[in-house]
Amino acid sequence: TVNPGFGGQSFLPSQLPKIDAIRRRIAAIGRSIMLEVDGGVNPTTARDVIAAGADVLVAGSAVFTGNAADYAKNIQALRA
Repeated sequence: TVNPGFGGQSFLPSQLPKIDAIRRRIAAIGRSIMLEVDGGVNPTTARDVIAAGADVLVAGSAVFTGNAADYAKNIQALRA
């Protein structure tokens, strides 16, 4: 959900319809497949990604930015 290359890039909202389309294809085949999304996931974009159909979120920069004391706070913000 970002342009390939490096961490810390901004989420591309244009990818939300692709997530939705993949979720619908998974549902259509009737299989239990978890859909994982990586790239630009943060507390703001996580809600949209989940609403589009993602089951698993990968959030590198959103978690590991700042010092170690912030990790738990950053993860909690993603879960909120």
